[in-house]
Amino acid sequence: MTRYNYFFLWLVLMAAMVSCNSQSGQKNEQTTDPLVSHIDSTINPGNDFFLFANGKWFKEHPIPASEQSNGLWQLIQDTINSQIKNICESSAANPNEAAGSNKQKIGDFFFSGMDSISLNKNGLTGIKQDFDRIDAVKDLKGLATEIAYINTVSGSPAFGFYIGQDDRISSKNAVFIAQGGLSLPDRDFYFDKDARAVMIREKFTAHLSSMFKIMGYQDQKAGTAAENLMKLEMAIAAGSRKRADTRDPLKNYNKITITRLSQMTPEFDWTRFFQSAGLTKVDTVIVGQPEFLTAFNRNLKSFPLEVWKDYLKYHHIHGLARYLDDKTYQESFNFYSTTLRGVPEPKPRWKRVVEETDGSLGELIGQVYVTDYLPTGTKEKLMEIGNAIKTVYAERIKSLDWMSETTKTKALKKLDAVIFKVGYPDKWKDMSALQITRSSYTQNVMNANTWWFGYMIAKYGKPVDRNEWSMEPQTYNAYYNPSNNEIVVPGCNIIVPGFERKLADDAILYSIIGGSTFGHEITHGFDDQGSKYDEYGNLFNWWTIDDSVRFYAKTKMIVRQFDEFVAVDSLHINGDMTQGENIADLAGVVMGYEAFKKTAQYKNRENIAGLTPDQRYFLGYAMAWMINDRPEAIANQVKSDVHSPAKFRVLGPLANIPEFYAAFDIKEGDAMKRADSLRVKIW
Repeated sequence: MTRYNYFFLWLVLMAAMVSCNSQSGQKNEQTTDPLVSHIDSTINPGNDFFLFANGKWFKEHPIPASEQSNGLWQLIQDTINSQIKNICESSAANPNEAAGSNKQKIGDFFFSGMDSISLNKNGLTGIKQDFDRIDAVKDLKGLATEIAYINTVSGSPAFGFYIGQDDRISSKNAVFIAQGGLSLPDRDFYFDKDARAVMIREKFTAHLSSMFKIMGYQDQKAGTAAENLMKLEMAIAAGSRKRADTRDPLKNYNKITITRLSQMTPEFDWTRFFQSAGLTKVDTVIVGQPEFLTAFNRNLKSFPLEVWKDYLKYHHIHGLARYLDDKTYQESFNFYSTTLRGVPEPKPRWKRVVEETDGSLGELIGQVYVTDYLPTGTKEKLMEIGNAIKTVYAERIKSLDWMSETTKTKALKKLDAVIFKVGYPDKWKDMSALQITRSSYTQNVMNANTWWFGYMIAKYGKPVDRNEWSMEPQTYNAYYNPSNNEIVVPGCNIIVPGFERKLADDAILYSIIGGSTFGHEITHGFDDQGSKYDEYGNLFNWWTIDDSVRFYAKTKMIVRQFDEFVAVDSLHINGDMTQGENIADLAGVVMGYEAFKKTAQYKNRENIAGLTPDQRYFLGYAMAWMINDRPEAIANQVKSDVHSPAKFRVLGPLANIPEFYAAFDIKEGDAMKRADSLRVKIW
């Protein structure tokens, strides 16, 4: 997944922006081209094009105290949140909506979340019976039951578990078991020795102690429980692969029988776990990291049952902390938002509740959103740009000098089979069985979690529904699913702020929608991991050996490039862990540019606001990543995310593109100028 920005709803967005920024009596007219108005002319574009293109906007728009970043994403998400808020408030305004209707569920969910008086009065009452269940566990069989229960209602302790497409048989759903069960973002947080990592571990232990006190533990018992939980999670982390080593789907595919699974982990009752999760007749599972399960079995023997019970209680309350009383929420926020990401204060309650209502009932909200907020022609415009990029990609594959004709034929076949799902689904999920009331926000969230878990479990034993969407139309993101060989672009991604009463020019549309979205996502089908799936979505190596050698030689170059970037303090980007996204960024901006060259604006060399078509294209690409993150958030991202920080998603790709050099007169000696031999050209 990536961060994206798009094209068409700016009339709504800019109406709100201009209204907020203009003084009474003045005309609400945009007089400055957004690309020009964002430029910081004190910066040499050849040294830092990211700040050159966006620096003035950053100076004029500091990060709000309740956010970890500010920029284009925040602008657009604020617009979407405002629209969803309208849906929620209008639904909540009528307490007599028909029982079971979409509006009743949306309105009652939102109402219960806004009822802070009841939340604070009830405290942990809503989950006390769950703590009692855990306290009553007498043996490891009971532990398996509670791990399944917490998976159902609040979190994912001990290990990762889900139902998904079998990578080698993409038409079938399978059971997956993978490493997981950690409270910190990544296993390296438990072992890194830099000052920031040491500080995080110290504050995490203090946070654990505070949470146990909230659960009713006396001071000494809370401290002991916190220390023991930290030791347990360090043991779990020690048995986990580094994130960079989990990227290879071939190494993550280990299909074994239930008998073999039980032999690997004799201390854990998988039959009890599966039955408690609602699964029957499971014969095989796909294990991501077998060595993790070996360590899990060892940890079950070496840590007392009481420590495991404290571990489960913490994971349960952590998963629900956002939906409990203010004291519990604030304690969780202080660590996970302030310590880990540098955010000083919480968002207003309405924003938090809007986001959770959308997260839990997004399928229902999406049906209203499509009708009320998506402009006519959204699907058609997205398809138009997507097909333009697809055409260019085919041309580029045919002209590659490092790929054999045999592999080119297969690559073109896979490209032709790529499916675009854009805008919104043709069929919505049936959530009629979900019960929502005004009485308990916490219970509403647990009910929604249970519904979604049950929806996932019900897939087992059934054919894969290739028409299913994994995002809602109001979700500001997009994805490539290798098992379906599909690209999904929700409708709201058509937004590009900064224009009023007119469409953005093609330079911007093709850089943001074409390059950062379709070009990027198509490339995931051909990056270092996506290239291991065939046109049907099956895990199958269709490359010749020589082609693979030449391809990986090029990917090693991009790994080295990103390894050199210092993201914050002395923390370097992990080029290996981020290479798939970096490859997609580079190919995306190239594909968008090639498609833009076919437009009338480019062919006519049409200048706008004093900028050439090439300059507008590359400035548009930089605007797509106009995101200013807090240092703490960047440090957290570098250690736990396969995406590079926004700044380097601009600097990294553009430093490999000679047309960018020419557009901004990048000279020898400039930081972004690379020697020909050091530039990466893959697609």
